[in-house]
Amino acid sequence: MPRIGGKILPLFRGRSGFVSGEEISRELNVSRTAVWKHINRLRTEGYVIDAIPSQGYRLVSNPDIMSAEEIAAETGAKNVIGSKIVCLGETGSTNAEAFRMAAEGEAHGTVVFAESQLNGKGRLGRRWESPPGANIYCSVILRPDIMPHEAPQLTFVSAVAVARAIRISTSLAPSIKWPNDIMLQGRKVAGLLNEMSAETDRINFVILGIGVNVNMTGEQFPPDIRYPATSLFLEHGDRLSRNDFAAVMLKELDQLYCGFVADGFAPARMEWQSLCNANGRAVTVSDSGREVVSGMFAGIDDDGAMLVRRGGSDIVRILTGDVRIS
Repeated sequence: MPRIGGKILPLFRGRSGFVSGEEISRELNVSRTAVWKHINRLRTEGYVIDAIPSQGYRLVSNPDIMSAEEIAAETGAKNVIGSKIVCLGETGSTNAEAFRMAAEGEAHGTVVFAESQLNGKGRLGRRWESPPGANIYCSVILRPDIMPHEAPQLTFVSAVAVARAIRISTSLAPSIKWPNDIMLQGRKVAGLLNEMSAETDRINFVILGIGVNVNMTGEQFPPDIRYPATSLFLEHGDRLSRNDFAAVMLKELDQLYCGFVADGFAPARMEWQSLCNANGRAVTVSDSGREVVSGMFAGIDDDGAMLVRRGGSDIVRILTGDVRIS
């Protein structure tokens, strides 16, 4: 459950004026002294809060840091994903931290955020640039009751959630490049890296790793970046609250995951395919620069494999590789 400070924050939202200490005390069933102490703690965390005798408290501005309380205040207490939120400063990678926590028994639905990563990684072992204070770096711990061969489906579920969050938060129109890149105007804005601990016939846990370039500037991208990249700030023109974006993303992911559990992969698969940037186009899939197969994109199957049609009815399943779209 959020600390009292986290419960105070929602009372400020939707109010242009002051909230009295008496009202806060009554709503949270705590003393006026406890309210004052928690207001001061929020101030030490970077929240600017005015206080005027006989009027109460007014939230002026939020700090530009990832806050478990800020995110939890928006996601809803009944959500599976985000039932526990951990926000770190600097870490090696959120996936590695979440993997360690899951191996030690951390609960299903826990989400780990970080301000920056020293060893952020993407698909195929590539480095994920992770400057502090700019982006979303998070990993979700899940313990789904599915077979190990079905786990790749969760990559596509999470890709749809990120695309939805971008559309809701910015009105931009993202597309998805197989299997796990979120694109804006042909440039990568987000990526996913899912990892798993499993036995032959059961999953111990799955880690959904998500990286979204939110407020990154052009100068923060390295000059030797492998593929063209962008950020929501560069495409949208305005800086976004990372906490607000994270809350939207977790709500969409929770909805999609619960639908996945209830109805299977088909609904998410259909939405993913509607967002795919390869629809109706020719593709060439290569591995480390070596051409593997060329043909027309024909969707994905239940394992998340790309289907490529060569000639008439010859369908080839692609499980890994880089995709070039013609």
